[in-house]
Amino acid sequence: MTKKVCIIAGKRIPFMRSSTKYLGLTLRDLMKPAMDELVKELKLDGKKLGEVSMGAVNKHAYDFALAREIVMDSKLSPQTPATDIQKACGTSLETVIHIANKIALGQIECGIAGGADTNSDVPIEFKKSFSDRLLKLAAAKTLPEKLKCIAGFSPKELMPKLPAIKEARTGKSMGESCEDMAKKWNISRQAQDELAFKSQENAAKAYEKGFYDDLVVDFKGSKKDGLLRQTPLEKLSKLKPAFDKASGQGTLTAANSTALTDGASCVFLCSEDYAKQNNLTPLAYLTIAQSAAVDYIDDEGLLMAPAYAVPEMLKKAGLSLQDFDFYEIHEAFAAQVLCTLKAWEDPKFCKEKLGIDSALGSIDRDKLNVNGGSLALGHPFAATGTRIVSSLAKMLNEKGFGRGLISICTAGGMGVTAIIEK
Repeated sequence: MTKKVCIIAGKRIPFMRSSTKYLGLTLRDLMKPAMDELVKELKLDGKKLGEVSMGAVNKHAYDFALAREIVMDSKLSPQTPATDIQKACGTSLETVIHIANKIALGQIECGIAGGADTNSDVPIEFKKSFSDRLLKLAAAKTLPEKLKCIAGFSPKELMPKLPAIKEARTGKSMGESCEDMAKKWNISRQAQDELAFKSQENAAKAYEKGFYDDLVVDFKGSKKDGLLRQTPLEKLSKLKPAFDKASGQGTLTAANSTALTDGASCVFLCSEDYAKQNNLTPLAYLTIAQSAAVDYIDDEGLLMAPAYAVPEMLKKAGLSLQDFDFYEIHEAFAAQVLCTLKAWEDPKFCKEKLGIDSALGSIDRDKLNVNGGSLALGHPFAATGTRIVSSLAKMLNEKGFGRGLISICTAGGMGVTAIIEK
């Protein structure tokens, strides 16, 4: 018999636009204040946890044991083991699932999941020809051998190779791929702008009422996400396309696409027994999760995997798409959210792609990302999952009961989804 998995508390730093306030800070620098506050609030100083699971998308080679280094930076017992996980934008939700599964199986009683990402301290490489030359030079034993390695060197080899958010197999950026999806599903520019505007409006209201007061920790003089804005809808409609600039058909803009963002978040999970023994009150419970992948080369849109993962999860849980009080759908792009929702409403897609006899149907849009989504708050790739888990658990606790759906699309044509209940 599996154990129930309690969500106790979560913390994050303010998310900031890349190459601004957090320029030059490391992944460990970003995670430390969130971890420190979580450990302090739950009185975990010196305690040995079952596991810490962390991840990042943009990592230096020396961050090969990032999760373990985060533990050693914290006030947790150094005897706490740690694991690194990487699943693009689904990274930290996957770390939650990793910890939750261990708790459910009785392998551990508690753990911390999380993720951090930055585009302001990224690994910049030389061309492969130059790195190959250096490796051969390091292996050379004699002077003639070393001179042979240097022969033919060109200064062009020193040109740095900057990381790019592109799919290696298609050569397309995520935005370009989402433009293809928007065209396929006939998602209008107006619908995208309206969703982005609503996300910003919801985030602003959430901050005004103090929803994020205990979730976001003060860091570098800020306690509020740096991307927050309330641009009028009419101004959003005047922005130029950001990805398809030539065809005249581009609909994705800087406002209805997430900006490159830096940040970190983490959440504490435990068993019911641990919660009782340590006088901890669960905010909510993680009950089920599901991942999926699609053939984004020849068959499906790059960011459409959640459209497949959610119905598979619903079937296992015995639920319908309408059986939720909150929907937390990661807003990589407004178009991506709208494509997913439209797919669930389409009988043909549901029949041919999902193998079900009727459409999943529509959701109540008033229940979607009610405290703002990634378009408003920002999207540090590996930090979004635990940001959502922490916020959704708090929302359900405030309501006193209910159920929430999490859906996150990722690079590589994958999706990670979960259900949280109170």
